[in-house]
Amino acid sequence: MLDLKLIRENPQAVEESLNTRGGNYEIEPILQLDKQQRELEGKRSQLQARSNEIAKLIGQKRKSGLPLESPEIQTLQAEGNEVGAQSNELQAQEKDLKAQIEVLLLPLPNLPGKSTPLGKNEEENIEIRRWGDEYISQNPDILPHWEIGEKLGIINFERAVKIAAPRFITLIGAGAALERSIIQFMLDRHTKAGYIEVIPPFLVNSESLTATGQLPKFAEESFKCDRDDLWLIPTSEVPVVNLYRGEVLTAEQLPIYHCSFTPCFRREAGSYGKDTRGLIRLHQFNKVELVKLVHPSTSEAEHEKLVQDAEGVLQALKLPYRTIELCTGDLGFAAAKTYDLEVWLPNAGKYREISSCSNVADFQARRANIRFKEAGKKGTQFVHALNGSGLAVGRTMAAILENYQQPDGTVKVPEVLQPYLNREVL
Repeated sequence: MLDLKLIRENPQAVEESLNTRGGNYEIEPILQLDKQQRELEGKRSQLQARSNEIAKLIGQKRKSGLPLESPEIQTLQAEGNEVGAQSNELQAQEKDLKAQIEVLLLPLPNLPGKSTPLGKNEEENIEIRRWGDEYISQNPDILPHWEIGEKLGIINFERAVKIAAPRFITLIGAGAALERSIIQFMLDRHTKAGYIEVIPPFLVNSESLTATGQLPKFAEESFKCDRDDLWLIPTSEVPVVNLYRGEVLTAEQLPIYHCSFTPCFRREAGSYGKDTRGLIRLHQFNKVELVKLVHPSTSEAEHEKLVQDAEGVLQALKLPYRTIELCTGDLGFAAAKTYDLEVWLPNAGKYREISSCSNVADFQARRANIRFKEAGKKGTQFVHALNGSGLAVGRTMAAILENYQQPDGTVKVPEVLQPYLNREVL
């Protein structure tokens, strides 16, 4: 959520920054409601001052010996009751205005960071670097990952559709083992790098999704349990960030690093006709997520380190990839700055996203009310939150099935995964 004070003090700058995202955002309605709310707050403060003054006068008159039944005290009490009633009425009006302001604030995306490049859409994203060109396969007959997976008998699409719906899969035998080995390899690597593993609930309430920015904007993207206020998680970023919702941490507790493996569930609304085959765009998929809560002063450096941690997985697997910096017009809703990692898929002959590493600054912390206190300093500050896939497991499997495909129709197991699978070839 954006800082209301920032909007109030710099309305034009905020609106211009928001509009670099490609939308047309107007904050004047927020300013009008905010003005009304602050005017009511001023009137209520005056009434509270008068209420305190009346209470003081009554106390003085009682000390002087006047009984409660005296006309002077009765008049003051009557005025005090009237002042209290007016104050309560103004407080209710203030509460209503604050609720209206929040309704207008919640759909507003985060402000792009100062170092985020300007651009209208993904075509204006900037390639930062490439890695692993020497590992790009020269085999001209590489099958798409879904086809080689079916030929090897490790992925079944038809039976998954039978028991669920399109865009679900079943992994069988070595396919299930490969997925499990990828997950374990990623968790082992990240925990050695200092991330604390978390297995959170896979169902979360509306407050949790609102805190991280999925609600209200992306309700149609999520699966909801209609009988309960519970939603299947679209990413473990949601429950992991919300572990600290409403808490005041100490500066000494920061930074907090977590990694988390969970299944993720997304409707993929609006993506019909795209990636209808294979492991790229499923309704249910596995992911290892990296989440950081950090001091604002270290936010940018922690973001770069997070990207390196995600890239390290691809490098260990020897999967060619490139790193892309997203422009303002392609940023996700909560992100201030994002790097995408795109892995090479030889059958398609192009790079495809396998991780998105974002610094959301204090955007989620404001919504979730996650703050920290520094010793010797007054007040509290909002933490900065960062997240990134480390990595999307299904897309990693797709990349392995294509990049490690052999001319004889087998798939070589990446060297770092062989101890987990106890085999060298699929």
